[in-house]
Amino acid sequence: THIFLPPAALPVSYDVDSPAESPAPLPRPVTRHDDDKAPCPLSSRPTPSMAPPPVGAPRSPAPAFSLAKPHVLPPPAEPPTLPPTPSQSPRLSPAKPPALNPAKSPTPPQHYPIPPVALSPAHAPANSPAPLPHRAIPAKPPSFGPTKPPMLPPAPLPPAMANSKPPTTGGSVFDVRAFGASGSGNGNGNGSSSNDTRAFRAAWKAACSAGSATLVVPSDGVFTITSTVFAGPCKPGLTFQIDGVLMPPDGPASWPEADSRRQWVTFYKADGMTLNGRGTIEGNGEEWWNLPCKPHRGPNGSTLRVPCDSPALVRFFASNNVTVQGLRIENSPQFHLKFDGCEQVRIDGLFISSPALSPNTDGVHVENTSSVQIYNSRINNGDDCISIGAGCSGVHIENVTCGHGHGISIGSLGVRNTRACVSNVTVRNARILDSDNGVRIKTWQGGAGSVSAVEFVGVRMENVRNCIVIDQYYCTGGGCANQTSAVRVAGVTYRDIRGTYRPSGSGHGEAAPPIRFACSDSVACTGITMDDVELLPAGGGGSLEAPLGHQPPYCWNAYGVMATLTVPPVNCLQEGRPESLQDQLANC
Repeated sequence: THIFLPPAALPVSYDVDSPAESPAPLPRPVTRHDDDKAPCPLSSRPTPSMAPPPVGAPRSPAPAFSLAKPHVLPPPAEPPTLPPTPSQSPRLSPAKPPALNPAKSPTPPQHYPIPPVALSPAHAPANSPAPLPHRAIPAKPPSFGPTKPPMLPPAPLPPAMANSKPPTTGGSVFDVRAFGASGSGNGNGNGSSSNDTRAFRAAWKAACSAGSATLVVPSDGVFTITSTVFAGPCKPGLTFQIDGVLMPPDGPASWPEADSRRQWVTFYKADGMTLNGRGTIEGNGEEWWNLPCKPHRGPNGSTLRVPCDSPALVRFFASNNVTVQGLRIENSPQFHLKFDGCEQVRIDGLFISSPALSPNTDGVHVENTSSVQIYNSRINNGDDCISIGAGCSGVHIENVTCGHGHGISIGSLGVRNTRACVSNVTVRNARILDSDNGVRIKTWQGGAGSVSAVEFVGVRMENVRNCIVIDQYYCTGGGCANQTSAVRVAGVTYRDIRGTYRPSGSGHGEAAPPIRFACSDSVACTGITMDDVELLPAGGGGSLEAPLGHQPPYCWNAYGVMATLTVPPVNCLQEGRPESLQDQLANC
């Protein structure tokens, strides 16, 4: 079968979301053996287990950050040694093919809102929020790149969060200082007095064994711990409250040889846990970013090498009904916050920050995880603001602001001919500022599975290079082989999308179409709906259909409808379905 790549004038993406060399596979909570070509589960939006209040309900004071108590479990065993964090997701079990039509998403909660910014009639974007006061931590000279990468100003904390401390559960309180933690500054991981790892592990063991317990990291200290697995199961009602600064050793040279370099803080089987506080998790990632591995876009379009053996900062593995709320997380060596093999995840009121050129520093990454709610957060980083990997369903994102990164992404999926299924994803009332991408779906050639029932609604963009992207030719270094199989993309809706896209000659690479649907030659994209989409050049000029210095929207084997007039018009979108669609469904 002959296949064709999109024209060479449209370059492939060179951003990076996973190491070039794959680590050893991570065991899933339930081991499954399935066929790469088996169909994905039927798309249907499950009712979230943590139902938000109805629209229009009166706002209440800040919640107590506690969740329903699961059944009492025995005291935890010694923390196990987890395998390395994988860069790609394991295979999932076969089920029915996905449906094409997205369903209605859940209503978000009403507390801690960060209101979306409505553009003026000319769609001029609003100013960025005022800076957030930053907690002082030990300073280090920058070591990445010829100059310090730029940072967007952080968003202010909502009034309810800024004027009150996170409430404790009312049960036993375990202060890490009572277990010997000094909080005296940046430790070097060699057992010195400033290394608080033993104290944190002892405090966790005690809090995990007590009911309705709160482990407290006090506000008047800077605490350093080495790579640690905080393992359950624990008794119900556990809260890990960070009010001070918590950080790892300073760079690879200070990382203990016996510790995993793929993860720093891991919560394992921590069902029903809440991670909150008004403090900072500082990643000390500057020295990690210089480790060589694979290409990454650098200043003025240059190509840099990036790390492949760097730790994710905070990871939840095989944990259900968890909440992360109110924290500042910054400068991670790699992913800032990761969820793998989890269910019922709630993220609310986070500020995540790293430089624009910090590689692989995804803000929030989820894979093999279902029923995810991400609300009221600000993320400025060097890679995907939020990335949704294989095996995810029921993901709802609302009132999130993304700055100077790679936008909100589904993928990358299907690397090394793997099978990936993602369904029931909603992004609503998001702001994306000064980013390489806006909302994107990215898959590798040769994969299998599907992406279905996806909605992007009420998204506002400012100075974004690639606003709307489906890329089924994703490749992180060039030289990727042409293959006929692909992850099928079906049932994607773009509604009420407005903003500005980056003009050519602006120092951020060559001009790219603001809307790009580069679908597989053998597995077409179907069910694309464009409804009330208006994207204008940031610098103006030309006409709405042909602005100066820009390419028109691009389509390759993409099928769908323009429900209303789209600016610029997506005239390349084909109506109906390809003749071979039924064969594709049968063989998915």
